[in-house]
Amino acid sequence: MGVIAKQSIKGALANYLGVLIGAVTTFFVVTDLLTQEEIGLTRVMVDAAMLFAGLAQLGTNASILRFYPRFKDPEHRDHGFFGWSLILPFIGFSIIAILFFLFKSHIVSYYSKDAPLLVDYVYLLLPLTFFVLYMTVFETNASVLLHIAVPKFVREVVIRLLNLAAYLLYGHHIISLDLFVILFCSSWVVATLINFFYLMSLGRISFKLDWQFVDKTLFREVGVYTLFMTATVLAGNIKLFNSLFLAKEGLKLAGIYTIACYIANVVEIPYRSLGAISSPIISQAVSDGNIEEVNRLGRQVSLHQLLVACMLLFFIWINLTPLFAVIPNGEQYVSGTWVVLFLGVANILNSTLSIATNILNFSKHFSFSLLFISLLTAAAIGFNLLLIPPLGVTGSACATLLAYIVYFTPLLTLLWRKLGISLFSRKQLWVFLFTLFLFGLNLLWQWLISPLFDSLGSGLSIVLTQALLRTLFFALIAYVGIRRMHISSEVDHIMKLKK
Repeated sequence: MGVIAKQSIKGALANYLGVLIGAVTTFFVVTDLLTQEEIGLTRVMVDAAMLFAGLAQLGTNASILRFYPRFKDPEHRDHGFFGWSLILPFIGFSIIAILFFLFKSHIVSYYSKDAPLLVDYVYLLLPLTFFVLYMTVFETNASVLLHIAVPKFVREVVIRLLNLAAYLLYGHHIISLDLFVILFCSSWVVATLINFFYLMSLGRISFKLDWQFVDKTLFREVGVYTLFMTATVLAGNIKLFNSLFLAKEGLKLAGIYTIACYIANVVEIPYRSLGAISSPIISQAVSDGNIEEVNRLGRQVSLHQLLVACMLLFFIWINLTPLFAVIPNGEQYVSGTWVVLFLGVANILNSTLSIATNILNFSKHFSFSLLFISLLTAAAIGFNLLLIPPLGVTGSACATLLAYIVYFTPLLTLLWRKLGISLFSRKQLWVFLFTLFLFGLNLLWQWLISPLFDSLGSGLSIVLTQALLRTLFFALIAYVGIRRMHISSEVDHIMKLKK
């Protein structure tokens, strides 16, 4: 747990530094220098590439986490494990590339009317997909070596800084739109190369395949597992469907969704580090058949993520009005208010329960993943098609929330019945009820206190003063409430209850 704690802290610092850079970029640069259509273009390009890259992995990332304990051998450079992890993604990318060229005319036709700007740069999707794919593969290799901090820094900070440079150059008319899009996509090229050279510096990776170590039984086991895991990447990426479906209605809607989604995604940030560093440990526990340890780690991760995510969403929600009042052209993005709430709740659900997906993938019942992911994908596509036409961007957020409910309900039921694993505890119920209490108390503030501030005027200074006082008030309430609940010894320590 010492390694997990250190790497999680370093990863979390990188995440929050990235959030700070991303917040300044998104709220004060992007909204000022780019149109809603241009914002939507960058979002759809990245989301499409991430979706293609996820499918091109052919389940490689899940296989890396599951089978690395079998290959682990520092003296023999893990029997060429890194080399093996490069082969399947290349095969998957080749398949995606062939399918892309076969259906390119249909893709162009689908978006040509309402999103012609996207069609102009569709040729960049495959190169962007390739580098997003291998950046992720290298990151996962670093994760199993328990060195996730640097790749996290690259993903959360380096890419954002490079994107910021592209925004500024284009926004101040130094480069053309064409060059801007190319530079924007090149951020992932740089990130991939940094991750690769960092892995090389660890002295553990090798391109030489150890054919003697990989016998027919292991080769068949890895192959079957990997093929089953091909579709599971969609579990963490169904939100990618939202921008792709919204773009059909116009890149302007995708741009509004981009800003709202960035705000809501803050809720998931703690899990990015905690999940990445805890997954290899849980994989080892599942491999050893230590169900008690799996239960303990799963509940610990789930409980702490629920607490942090709920608090983050609440404080984001009570500060949305001043946020939109401060950012340039904020009135153009107010329609994304309810997206923040519904997508935030969906992110709480996903980040709190995603550890269940990892546990299932590491267990002998991993074949059920294909069924659950098919259900999730069908639900995400169906709800998007059903809800976006009448509700717009809000419909896309509701679609994500409903899809997660459809997905996690049978998944958690299976884990309990087949493995005796449950992520739930009484402390989680207390966190949920306390969060509802805070939202209810906020309604009272809006009914009783907000009118008093409104009577003083509608200037920015009044809005910010109320936001500051409300945040301080609820921060005090949250601090006292969390102390009284005694969520865990770790939380008590952070709250300085223990010396």
